[in-house]
Amino acid sequence: MLRSHPTSHDITGWVLAGGQGQRMGGADKGLQLFQGQALALRAAQRLAPQVHEVKLNANRHLSDYESWSYEVHADSVDGFAGPLAGMLTGLQHCDTEWLLCVPCDSPFFPLDLAQRLSMALGAQQSLIATAWGAELASNGETVCRPQPVFCLLHVSLQQSLQDFLRSGGRKIDAWTSQYANARMDFNLPHDHRHAFANANTWQELKDLEH
Repeated sequence: MLRSHPTSHDITGWVLAGGQGQRMGGADKGLQLFQGQALALRAAQRLAPQVHEVKLNANRHLSDYESWSYEVHADSVDGFAGPLAGMLTGLQHCDTEWLLCVPCDSPFFPLDLAQRLSMALGAQQSLIATAWGAELASNGETVCRPQPVFCLLHVSLQQSLQDFLRSGGRKIDAWTSQYANARMDFNLPHDHRHAFANANTWQELKDLEH
């Protein structure tokens, strides 16, 4: 029986920093500085108060990541297979019932992310909860759109995700759509307007700093 509202003690935080940084010329994105601090370190420290422990997923410069005293794991799937490979690795190294995934390149993700995603699980008894971020539509209205890399996953999903990757699957929503997926909208007045904005390019990183 799933606990309907996981607490911080039931959740391992997982920072995804294993990408190739192609739109940054191949830079290891998690090590790039944002306001004087490495992006992945900022993410880990932002996540730490919300969860039982934090671990990192990286595929290059592992000693640099390990120097921050967090447990670091490279993808268990070869070939830079994308964020789902990082999520699978997280599930394989998760010591709690739930894994909370965040990307390394969204420096303003919510400080109550774990709490609110946990609340969303209660309504559906789901195995997955996904954040939905508020964005300004072209007509001026505020709409919420899914942010699939920000998700809370039950450890029982490990085999399903492994099978999906082995079959050639790479898209997060193609895998998660197989399950009831609890939704949490982050559209409250106190939510940061760039809560889920990510830095894919040098310009986006610079823009987020100001």
